[in-house]
Amino acid sequence: MKKKHFIVAAALAVFSVAETMACTSFLIGKKASADGSVMISYAADSHGLYGELYRWPAAVWPKGSMLEIREWDTNKPLGRIPQVERTYSVVGNMNEHQVAITESTFGGRPELVDTTGIMDYGSLIYIALQRSKTAREAIDVITGLVAEHGYYSSGESFSIADKNEVWMMELIGKGVGNKGAVWVAIRIPDDCIAAHANQSRIQQIPFDDKENCLYSPDVVSFAREKGYFKGKDKDFSFQNAYCPYDFSGLRGCEARVWSFFRKYDKTMDKYTDFIKGDASKEPMPLYIKPDRKLSVQDVQNGMRDHYEGTDLDMTNDDGAGPYKVPYRWRPMNFTIDGKTYVNERAIATQQSGFVIVPQMRNWLPDPVGGVLWFAVDDADMAVFTPVYCSVQAAPECYRVGNGDMMNFSWTSAFWIHNWVANMAYHKYSFMIEDIRKVQQELENGYQDVLPAIDKAATELYAKDPAEAAKFLTWFSSTNSDEATARWKKLGEYLIVKYIDGNVKKEENGRFKQNGYGLSAYPDFPGYDETYYRSIVKSAGDRLRVTE
Repeated sequence: MKKKHFIVAAALAVFSVAETMACTSFLIGKKASADGSVMISYAADSHGLYGELYRWPAAVWPKGSMLEIREWDTNKPLGRIPQVERTYSVVGNMNEHQVAITESTFGGRPELVDTTGIMDYGSLIYIALQRSKTAREAIDVITGLVAEHGYYSSGESFSIADKNEVWMMELIGKGVGNKGAVWVAIRIPDDCIAAHANQSRIQQIPFDDKENCLYSPDVVSFAREKGYFKGKDKDFSFQNAYCPYDFSGLRGCEARVWSFFRKYDKTMDKYTDFIKGDASKEPMPLYIKPDRKLSVQDVQNGMRDHYEGTDLDMTNDDGAGPYKVPYRWRPMNFTIDGKTYVNERAIATQQSGFVIVPQMRNWLPDPVGGVLWFAVDDADMAVFTPVYCSVQAAPECYRVGNGDMMNFSWTSAFWIHNWVANMAYHKYSFMIEDIRKVQQELENGYQDVLPAIDKAATELYAKDPAEAAKFLTWFSSTNSDEATARWKKLGEYLIVKYIDGNVKKEENGRFKQNGYGLSAYPDFPGYDETYYRSIVKSAGDRLRVTE
């Protein structure tokens, strides 16, 4: 998803402040994960994106077939390209061979956008998934398509993974009249983790490491030609040449990477000044070796981050209100008395369409090994349900056409989660406790049952692959639809418990009644002292009780 910039003047400096439709992606090598799986993650953060689960069935195409390309963000027709003979099935951002791809848009130099190109970033993802059996093959497909048909979008970072390895790839066009793109792809070491969040991150390129580094032949020469770089190849930085740091790129983007890294590396606080906007400081590394191995739940919870426990914690200023809300409504920047300020942009954000954690496991058959942990809306208040990569249909609650951004549906997970979240935003510190209980109940339940499902599906696959796919489709759909129904019950509970700012008393898991079978008189919790003090500061003389 794209990163938009609004230029504002502050003192003598000019900053680019992010008004984002931005995305965050984590990458976890198989030796950095608790169970040996490869994982990536993705938050599709857009104020206009509906949370649904796309699916493309495998197909064999007649010779001479053409594929229409439409821009992923706008549906604008861009052109047509030849279709390949055979395409693989895809559900969401994972295909039947356990290849997964996610992205974040870094934008970069605007003059390098080629409006005559055909391939936009979204089409590249889903076409590559339909045509690739490995991550390396996906890189070849993406770079081959832009070389042949031109690249339409701005600068992009991709996470590209399979059951054995994970790569970070950065790509940007060459401008109108210069078809193709310059790019570099770095394999993340198996024992390391990485992340990107709408800012180019690849610095020096290990040109001699052909096994773990791929790049376009002109990645350096093109930068020299355009005047972006002067010097020796060994000193070349892709990030510095094609997406120089600005305030937005650090505070709104690199800060999200830092918040993830610091959970697994106690030295990361040395980059605090850098991520707060000081581009003169040393940049963070592309990847780190974590001090402990990550479970799939660690990655899911990482997508729920609001800078808790850091200087950027969004609950520690008056903007959080009386209920410690870790969100700020857009726009991201505001001006008071001629000075411009910016709200923090955390990993978890209210405008997400969907959030995923693709998990690839090489010790299982592909139809069983690939699990797309899928959630909709705000990751903080969403439930990641397991959807196997071999499903034959999307669950009803995630189905394309079950509601949309202009039509509410009581069976749509997206709308049910938005309904609950929008209640919680107004009484967050209270409601999040109730939400966490149900969220953990569901997600822990999936972790408990998955080993048995894996075993049963593997045994079934050895006898009848079609029956295994049918079984995994049933399991994925049943859990997802039941989770949506459970979330609806949670919403009903929240509105009853917290009606009109009160809090109903509870006893033994039920709302307490009085002696006549009616609701017991509710509690009036009011506000915390910090909020009362802010009221006294702004209106104390008017509100003070006198004798």
